[in-house]
Amino acid sequence: MHPKTRIHADPSLQIDQFDRLPDSLLLLILNKLADVRSLGQCAAVSKRFNSLVPLVHDIYIKIDRVVTVDGSDPDETPNTPSPKPRNMFTNFLKMVLYVIKPFHHIRSNTSAARGPLFPRLSSQHSPAQVLRNFTQVRNLHIELPSGDVGTEDGVLLKWRAEFGCTLQNCVILGGTRIDKKSSLSLDQENANLNSNLNLNLNSVQEDNGTMPESFYTNGGLKLRVVWTISSLIAASTRHYLLRQIIKDHPTLVSLVLTDADAQGTLIMGSNQLKEVRENQLACSASSNRTQVPACNMKLRYAPYLELPGGVGLQGATLVAIKPSCEGSGTGNGSKKETDSFVLGAFDGVFKTAVKALMKRRSYLLEMNGF
Repeated sequence: MHPKTRIHADPSLQIDQFDRLPDSLLLLILNKLADVRSLGQCAAVSKRFNSLVPLVHDIYIKIDRVVTVDGSDPDETPNTPSPKPRNMFTNFLKMVLYVIKPFHHIRSNTSAARGPLFPRLSSQHSPAQVLRNFTQVRNLHIELPSGDVGTEDGVLLKWRAEFGCTLQNCVILGGTRIDKKSSLSLDQENANLNSNLNLNLNSVQEDNGTMPESFYTNGGLKLRVVWTISSLIAASTRHYLLRQIIKDHPTLVSLVLTDADAQGTLIMGSNQLKEVRENQLACSASSNRTQVPACNMKLRYAPYLELPGGVGLQGATLVAIKPSCEGSGTGNGSKKETDSFVLGAFDGVFKTAVKALMKRRSYLLEMNGF
């Protein structure tokens, strides 16, 4: 009879090579991942991952759905002709943000005791609820499903605002129509460039940057005022919705709130976040938003801007906004900081548009707080 032999597993194969990676390296990888859903999936992989995910510094949250306080969904409005209804802006003033499929893989000892803030919407979590699982958040980026201000097709409206306890800086770029020429049109235009050169030069000389009379008579100025007020209300509403997150996370040094349409961006740095924690927000009496202070506005306008890539912007408008108490100073440093904020607000062709408009004549407007 042959002697029995035992098969032993190779000891080297029993060692999980992943366990040899230090926690610091894993946290570096998880920080690069950032997306809160992906982090939730990672937390379900192992006990080690489950203990490391709450220590991540960089978090990105994509909002799937906007639900108003009364529980209705602004995207479910019947007979809506376009994907971005005009009543979206009104609903935004009373909205609650939710992330579909809650971040349930990470558990804490206190989460069960708190209970859901909205039991009827148990399948959804707000960003504040999701972030309670994290203890070391430093950089937070939240993305809304759409822009806040409804516009007509072809209209350009973009804004960027910086907040502390209240508005510190805001810049708005708008245009009544944005066109993109086809490659065939570009080739034809280049072929006729030499013949039209003198005509183009004469047109530039006639355009001295002054506002045309039609701008005041055909509703152009009124439209820009509507853009400005709507953007400021949207920005102050976003700021108000972030107050609980800022309070719950003293480790935050950077907070950015954007939307999938790239319409508006709200930013807060470490100094602004510290200011919010140490002071009480001034809230508007009419709605759930931060009060907008009295502001000085510099408006620049160009009837038409030709931008790189065959992009044309009609009725190009740039509005730089600063609180009156801060914008009244004539210090060179303050002006440089404001100009730097305006020039760095947008990327790509929109940055080019801002640079072109900054060379135009500016018109000073004043606005009371609201």
